[in-house]
Amino acid sequence: MHSYTLTISCPDRVGIVAAVSSFVAQHGGFIVEASYHTDQESQRFFIRQEIRADSLPFSVTELRARFALLAEPFKMNWQISDSAVKKRVVILVSKQDHCLNDLLHRWRSKELEVDIPCVISNHEDLRSFVEWHGIPFHYVPMQDKPVAFAEIARLFETVQGDVMVLARFMQIIPPDLCERYAERIINIHHSFLPSFAGAKPYHQAFQRGVKLIGATCHYASAELDAGPIIEQDTMRIDHGDSAEDMVRYGRDIEKTVLARGLRYHVEDRVLACGNKTIVFR
Repeated sequence: MHSYTLTISCPDRVGIVAAVSSFVAQHGGFIVEASYHTDQESQRFFIRQEIRADSLPFSVTELRARFALLAEPFKMNWQISDSAVKKRVVILVSKQDHCLNDLLHRWRSKELEVDIPCVISNHEDLRSFVEWHGIPFHYVPMQDKPVAFAEIARLFETVQGDVMVLARFMQIIPPDLCERYAERIINIHHSFLPSFAGAKPYHQAFQRGVKLIGATCHYASAELDAGPIIEQDTMRIDHGDSAEDMVRYGRDIEKTVLARGLRYHVEDRVLACGNKTIVFR
């Protein structure tokens, strides 16, 4: 179904839902899904509405222009997405291919409705695999990191990327890039954050004798592995599992958590709230 998705974050007050719903109704709009949440700590209100495109008598451009007049007095941060325009996902990867493989499978099977204009890597290992899918592959060596990340940003802008996905890209994104693309860089970290941030989290977990391991999909931020969390999952292990077993088990969690987190993002189900997220599933 062709639809427009309206997402809003604004200071909480009386009348927000009434104003937005009345606006849609006045133009004959048919709301097929609606979600609301008040964050008590920040006193901000969050809305996500899906509106049938064919129920409105004008284009999405006109919808945005008209809604801007309503949004101003409520001091809304808002956007309207058109489901007919697929999000453009640029994937960054190093040598491990399980997350990349899973995303490309979901993309080829149309389970994940996005465009993938390119894959960027700091190794050549996965070139043939990516190009077999008909996707351009860009090798960016990391000997000079400022130059390398400038090239990654240039490629991202050239292909008009909407979101950058770190599918086990084993490099730390510089703070200036995290700020430039805030809430547009999605990372998968192989632990249940905030536990075991940084390198080799499964080995850290093994040393601590944990009984649960997990993975975390989050937005990249200037502080390593501390950005707003989108999605998490865990699985139970026991004393007989080695660190290598944990790595093997963890791959399954990582790829499913990343796929879910990316889906929530491209469907405009994730709204930032400070260093937290509101996720309308």
